[in-house]
Amino acid sequence: MKPATALSMIGLLTPIWQRVLQQQSIRAKDNFFDLGGDSSLALRLFNEIAQTCGRELPPVTIYQAPTIATLAALLEQPTAPRFPTTVLMKAGAKKPTVFLAHGLGGSVIDFFQPVKHIQSEYPIYGLQAKGIDGVDEPFDRIEDMAQFYLDAIKRLQAHGPYILIGYSLGGLVMLEMAQRLSADGEKIALLAMVDAYPDARFLSLTQRVRLTARQLKQRGLSGSTSYQASAGVSFSPAMQRVRDRGYLALARYQPRFYKGKINFVRAEISGAFPDDPIAVWGHLAEEFEVDTVPGDHLGIITTHYESLAAVLSQYLRGASLSE
Repeated sequence: MKPATALSMIGLLTPIWQRVLQQQSIRAKDNFFDLGGDSSLALRLFNEIAQTCGRELPPVTIYQAPTIATLAALLEQPTAPRFPTTVLMKAGAKKPTVFLAHGLGGSVIDFFQPVKHIQSEYPIYGLQAKGIDGVDEPFDRIEDMAQFYLDAIKRLQAHGPYILIGYSLGGLVMLEMAQRLSADGEKIALLAMVDAYPDARFLSLTQRVRLTARQLKQRGLSGSTSYQASAGVSFSPAMQRVRDRGYLALARYQPRFYKGKINFVRAEISGAFPDDPIAVWGHLAEEFEVDTVPGDHLGIITTHYESLAAVLSQYLRGASLSE
């Protein structure tokens, strides 16, 4: 695409915003979130921008450029913008910082609605997958993801206590991070894993049999047994690469015993996942507690996010912050 002036780029972006947000009158300085934008609309928005403007940007860009004017300025840059690994999703006045890890899609934009409803005075940062910008090569090992994020969070918070929350694949990444931090003598105030499970080959025989039976039933009902289904959503090439590498990382990672407490949030509808997280994780942690949230694996962050936020808020209030 040829370089565009600010005015012409705003002219290109405005009808896209109008279509996605279904609003006819949008000014260049109107905020995406104030207009009712959410994670699914951000995904649609940046898919359309990629098709129209020939520039692929991760949906989380909306946090850095939440208006047509700021987004136009970003798109005018001759080279692809580089984004920080840590993205501030909610400001807070107290310490420590809350860190969130994404699911297979690699983008913390999925946490938009839950974060909006979390009741806490701690700042909340999301961790972005390497490669989500379409520039860097994504990781295909949980261990590499964990070290990449550890390097990033230590630039914000050099020492514990640490608060780590991971959804789906991100739960395994946070578990590995907690292992490494604990081995270095750092305190983990909270490790929360949200509907996160290891690959089926690392389950017991009984669990695999039960899971296989459920997956066959699910396939018959819906035709899908995806680890993290996103029905009706198309992914950009960069996001698809991140997802593909995420599947590889999941298949390779075998969790080891964690000398600490895991707070686990499970989806009420098990679907293609184990129906008993205690049987999966109970023997892999010194202490393990489970809470259940309505919905299925995807629905707990897209539909029942208020219930998820309430549980996470409770965890944050009870986090062990003493040294």
